[in-house]
Amino acid sequence: MRARGYSELVWKPSLVAAGVIPDAEKDARARKRFTTSRKEGLHQLRHYYASVMLAGGVSVKELAEYLGHADHGFTLRVYAHMMPGSHDRARKAIDDRLFRPRAVSGDQVATG
Repeated sequence: MRARGYSELVWKPSLVAAGVIPDAEKDARARKRFTTSRKEGLHQLRHYYASVMLAGGVSVKELAEYLGHADHGFTLRVYAHMMPGSHDRARKAIDDRLFRPRAVSGDQVATG
């Protein structure tokens, strides 16, 4: 199914059912027309997917391939603001090392 068909037959009716957008109205040719903005569009699902992939450690090069971008530089420009920062990675690295549970004598578990 093409993206537009999916959007009109599945995505937008789902948004109506969830109360996110109003029900479609008929135009002059009696075709159903949904009122949406880019905020509710199917493209937002694509951005959400990209942000989850980046947060999960997928590289920009891999993400570009998954999204069908020929130029991973384009992907980087669009999604750079969603990438975990070096401060976050550094903090996680030290937290994982210092605060992981480790066994001590007996039944006790210590951290550090």
